[in-house]
Amino acid sequence: MIESYLIPQANILIEEEIKHSRFISLLFHCLQPSDMKLALTDIRLQYPGANHYCYAFVAGSPENTIDMGASDDGEPSGSAGKPMLACLQGANIGELGVIVVRYFGGTKLGVGGLVRAYTSGIKLGLTQIQTQVKHLRYPANLVCHYAQLTDVEYLVAQHDGVVIDKGFTDKVEIRFELAKSHHHAFNLALATQTQGQLQVKFTV
Repeated sequence: MIESYLIPQANILIEEEIKHSRFISLLFHCLQPSDMKLALTDIRLQYPGANHYCYAFVAGSPENTIDMGASDDGEPSGSAGKPMLACLQGANIGELGVIVVRYFGGTKLGVGGLVRAYTSGIKLGLTQIQTQVKHLRYPANLVCHYAQLTDVEYLVAQHDGVVIDKGFTDKVEIRFELAKSHHHAFNLALATQTQGQLQVKFTV
C-alpha cells in the first residue's frame, strides 16, 4: 500500500501558439473530481469564447485508477483527453489536473498534430511544477481523561496528525488521523507524556 506521494504545490500556466491556434494549459491541484468541475467553470469565465476546453485529472494517488477522467470536448476522439491523461499518469504526481483551452486559428492539425499540441504545454509545465510530499493519514481512536486532552491534541499536531472528532462522556473519546510513518513515534511520545497510561492500537 502506498504511504506517500507527490502533489502539486502551485498552479502552472503555459501559453503556446501552434499553427495559428492558441493553446493555454493550466496544471493545478485536483484533490477530487468535483475540483475539476469548479476549475472548468473558472477557466470558461477567464477564457470565454474558446473552441475547446479539454481536460484530464488524476485525483488521489498516482496509482489511483478510479478517481481519474479526461475529455476531448469536441475534438476528434483520442486526440486530446486521453493523451493528456497519459502525460499526467507518467508524471508520478497525484492530485493533479490539467485543462487545455484552444482558440482555433483556422489550420486543422490532424489527430497526430492535435495529440502533440494538447500535450506540449503539459510536458513543459511538468518540468516547471513544484511538488510536495503528501503522507496518507489513517484513522485512530483514543479514550483519555479530561486532564489529558490538551496533551493528546498537542501530540497529534506534533506528529502531523489531524483531530477529526471528540466525544464527551465521563471521559473524552478522540478520533484522529495520523500517517503510518508517525505511529511508532506518536505512541512513544504518548507513553512518555502520560506515564504509560495511554497507548493507541493502530490497525494499519
